[in-house]
Amino acid sequence: MGIIVNRNTKVIVQGITGTQGRFHTKAMLEYGTKIVAGVTPGKGGTKIHGIPVYDTMAEAIEKHEEANASIIFVPAPFALDATLEAIESKMETIVIITEHIPIKDSIQIMHLAKENNTTIIGPNTPGIITPGECKLGIMPAHVFQQGMVGIISRSGTLTYEIANSLTQAQLGQSTCLGLGGDPIVGLNFIDVLEMFEKDPHTKAVALIGEIGGNLEELAAKYIQEVNYPKPVAAFIAGRTAPPGKRMGHAGAIVMGKAGTAQTKIEALKAAGVEIAEKPGDIAKILAQKLRT
Repeated sequence: MGIIVNRNTKVIVQGITGTQGRFHTKAMLEYGTKIVAGVTPGKGGTKIHGIPVYDTMAEAIEKHEEANASIIFVPAPFALDATLEAIESKMETIVIITEHIPIKDSIQIMHLAKENNTTIIGPNTPGIITPGECKLGIMPAHVFQQGMVGIISRSGTLTYEIANSLTQAQLGQSTCLGLGGDPIVGLNFIDVLEMFEKDPHTKAVALIGEIGGNLEELAAKYIQEVNYPKPVAAFIAGRTAPPGKRMGHAGAIVMGKAGTAQTKIEALKAAGVEIAEKPGDIAKILAQKLRT
């Protein structure tokens, strides 16, 4: 079944009538994701790919009370209101694809989500996929295959590359999740490591980090403190990044000696996590660990 989403997840797409919302709704439906409604203010009464569209989340929930997840394709200035609507509508899981949401808005989102026990994935995330069951995001579905490795990542592109190598190695994935590239995000590495530990379908974990922040160092401390029972392999992107320069994501910036690839690699190695030199090495490392 994987974690967070599965074949029973019922989804509302916020921003379904926009270019991205329309395109990815079609792709998610084709994958088998159960999308029950869409929301775009002023577009109520229309349909997108056969999915009914409503003006507000409240209207959508009134007609589709079985919905328990939302995915947001709303422009950054309006993402706060859209997310608050989803939280108020008691969505269990909210995936925020939108990037560059103002930090003050993200702080408010995370505060209210915590108060309401809502799981937030993102902002600026490729989403989450439990292969063969549910895709709630923008990832290319063909690289994923049902299997035993859970992926937690701060990089969308590397997620796809590493998932593909795991698929080629016949290991597959249980659930793959992008934490998001904005400075403030919902779920972190520790949250997801805890979920993977409890998931019987996940036998090993691939952790994909990048420069900036201290999420990887905190994960390393957690892995060491709890003596994490499942094999973990990691790849850290941005080893050659110059200090003070943002590399790709808004959250990927090194200030002084904090948040460098080297500090993250050292922390993870000290916790017993094997570090891959190249993304493709993750599959080799985990295949070896699962054999022993």
